[in-house]
Amino acid sequence: MINPEIKVTETSLLSDNWYILNKVTFTYQKENEKIQTHIREVYDRGNGAAILLYNSTKKTVILTRQFRLPTFLNGNKSGMMIEVCAGLLDQDNPEECVIRETEEETGYRIKKVQKVFETYMSPGAVTEILYLFVGEYDESMKVSDGGGLAAEQENIEVLEYTFDEAYAMMESGEISDAKTIILLQHARIKGLV
Repeated sequence: MINPEIKVTETSLLSDNWYILNKVTFTYQKENEKIQTHIREVYDRGNGAAILLYNSTKKTVILTRQFRLPTFLNGNKSGMMIEVCAGLLDQDNPEECVIRETEEETGYRIKKVQKVFETYMSPGAVTEILYLFVGEYDESMKVSDGGGLAAEQENIEVLEYTFDEAYAMMESGEISDAKTIILLQHARIKGLV
């Protein structure tokens, strides 16, 4: 398949309240076909990073639980989500981000992480690239209770599950976050825990 020719003809700012929402008008033309004009809304919240913390000796993983308004608005009755630790890059590179977020959210100070994927989680509407990592933890790395930053109004519960418990929660639907599912599947395929 030949790549189409794309030209952005207009970008209009719809919102810059929390993140950026633009209305983008563009033309799309495949070889030997007429030019089509499309209009789409595109949400730019920046790029992010996420990590599955695992302990291969104990066969456990560290996850978090927090309220996620969009899931509540779309049928998740409690709005609570069990997820891997994650955050926006801000000015950091993905590795620095995931190390910073791990300490803020979980209380574990890790130094070594392994990047496993770069993924677009919702490519039809969101520009974000999410960098996915794994990293091993042990009790000697625990430096605080975690829970997130008060300044960011984070209220994060830190959870430790056996890998089998977490995997069963994914299969039952109790864990329904895509980045968490991807990383748990990766851990199983690679035999990390």
